[in-house]
Amino acid sequence: MWLLRARAARAAGTLTAQALRQVEDEAIQHLLEQQRACGLDIFTDGEFRRASFLGDFTTAVEGLEHVPANADFFAAGGPSARPTLAVTRRLRQRARLARVESSSLNQHVPGSFKITLPTPFQFTNFVPGVTDRVYASRQELLAELASIVASEVSALFAEGVHYVQIDAPRYSYFIDPRLANRFKTGGVDPGLTLDQVLAADNAVLSAPRPNGTITALHLCRGNARSTWYAEGGYDAIAEQLFSQVNADRFLLEYDDERSGSFEPLRFVPSGKIVVLGLVTTKSDAMESQAELLRRIDAAARYVPLKQLALSPQCGFASLVEGNQISPDTQWRKLELVVDTARRVWG
Repeated sequence: MWLLRARAARAAGTLTAQALRQVEDEAIQHLLEQQRACGLDIFTDGEFRRASFLGDFTTAVEGLEHVPANADFFAAGGPSARPTLAVTRRLRQRARLARVESSSLNQHVPGSFKITLPTPFQFTNFVPGVTDRVYASRQELLAELASIVASEVSALFAEGVHYVQIDAPRYSYFIDPRLANRFKTGGVDPGLTLDQVLAADNAVLSAPRPNGTITALHLCRGNARSTWYAEGGYDAIAEQLFSQVNADRFLLEYDDERSGSFEPLRFVPSGKIVVLGLVTTKSDAMESQAELLRRIDAAARYVPLKQLALSPQCGFASLVEGNQISPDTQWRKLELVVDTARRVWG
């Protein structure tokens, strides 16, 4: 809470940027110590320097502005009018996307660490009469976005980052008929095919990198303040996704019935790792280890156990507002993940 108070003070103009950075540094150092005590061996800074999972993209890249969102976008009683980002001018990158995070973690992390970046697809909101004045098509815009994110991936690996993950919740557009129909009837169809989106993420994930490093793609269906906006299994995209994307790991949301069955995992090729997001980040309800073991066994009917791993279904806070879950429960859930993983994989 003290980090949130510091952010509020900075927004109000009563705290300097330097003072906020110091608070962030202290909060992240405490977080790293807790992660080590919990038994994790891949560390993160908890995205404590970000207001959302999008990171500094909107300040590092000019040309994006907030526009009103669909007032009935989220499901399950979620937020109803959060603005969305749209491209209104030609994009111009003026700063790195995650330099501050990687530099700080390189100095302070007691082991390998992960940094996440948003998929290029996240920023392809196309405003007719505005965006098409600077980009002839959504595909042209997507290609430029992919180039920006790929450049950051290359820079991160050059700095010694071990693990880069692309967060891609917008694949939900291809798996949820309700959402797809809503976009079409609202006149804001993404206008991009699955092949185009996969190619853009491949351009990002195929950036040159040292041996032993890891790339990952994370798919979810919304994680804002314990709400969600999409549902549906991976069936509609699984064969193309798993066979075409160059990621080493796929982090998949599987914490409730909205995620569908494990059957689409039959398309996962040898050598790829599927990280099963079986532990929810949306509530204080604790999963039982027996249930986690049962579900891991169920997934292993479609992909070998050696190609499986375990995690929470998403971050505990995709937005600075966080989810409706206590800090204590978050750590208990992480400890459950670590203990269960050791029991299954050693």
